[in-house]
Amino acid sequence: MARRKAPISDTELSVLKILWAHGPGTVRDIETHLPRRQQPLAYNTILTLLSRLRQKGYVSADRSGTAHVFRAAVTRDDVLGQGLATLARRICDGTASPLVHALVRGRHLSVDDVADLRKLLDELAPEE
Repeated sequence: MARRKAPISDTELSVLKILWAHGPGTVRDIETHLPRRQQPLAYNTILTLLSRLRQKGYVSADRSGTAHVFRAAVTRDDVLGQGLATLARRICDGTASPLVHALVRGRHLSVDDVADLRKLLDELAPEE
């Protein structure tokens, strides 16, 4: 993601997660994958959320057919990177190492996560 996008709400994020998990879909497709709630989202509400996500650059729409087909225009890694960068700016004065330290100290990493992190750090380390 080249430039920062406008932040999205938790409800917008839940719609984006459906597009990541299930691929492109219509409003009805997305509606079937939404978690059941005490107060389900109305069709028009989902359409409004998708319109907002499209305006913010997170979703694109194919309007060639009868029903619009929406697809994610960003990856989960794009959104995660933006969120972590925002968190680092707000809480850690722009540096990411306190975030990594908190994850490691908090035991939020599985054995596989640690192995992947070691591999990534080895790839990023300058060769001697």
